[in-house]
Amino acid sequence: MIETALYVTLGLAVVAAVVLALAWRRPDTMKIVRSADIAAPPEAIFPLIEDLRLFSTWSPFEKDPAMAKIYSGPDRGPGQRMAWNGNAEVGEGTVTVLGSSPPSQVDMQLSMIRPMQADNHVTFTLLPHAGTTTVTWSIEGGVPLAGKVMQLFVDMDRMCGAQFEEGLANLKARVERLSVAARA
Repeated sequence: MIETALYVTLGLAVVAAVVLALAWRRPDTMKIVRSADIAAPPEAIFPLIEDLRLFSTWSPFEKDPAMAKIYSGPDRGPGQRMAWNGNAEVGEGTVTVLGSSPPSQVDMQLSMIRPMQADNHVTFTLLPHAGTTTVTWSIEGGVPLAGKVMQLFVDMDRMCGAQFEEGLANLKARVERLSVAARA
């Protein structure tokens, strides 16, 4: 009995060592990027990104109806901040608009407290062409060892990328719906 427990413990230690060694070799940074074409000029899209209150109307991360949100700073643009606290799916953290170049770029700082601590830089770029605007949403930041271990089992690009795609589809639907209403 003791011999079996020793072998099991030794086996678990070897598996843990292999997992840590594999995780340690992963990159120290990550970057996820997704884009969508929206049938509207950048000026029609930009306010829905630069104002965090309007951002919340299309964000794929607003999945907890009981989520507490506190806005501070200016009404929009650099310095505007939203702190949130929600269920396990949305977690807790802050997002702050760091800078904006109307109507082409918005930079934000995303600081997560839970489910996992992280500080990431978020950038939205809006590039007009042929009657549409390509909106690109990117996030980049450091990856701690715990995040590297998680990445061995979860494809973060696929998971977060899918959320960005959902958000961009929501933004597209909202902007295009507003454009049709404005023309009517």
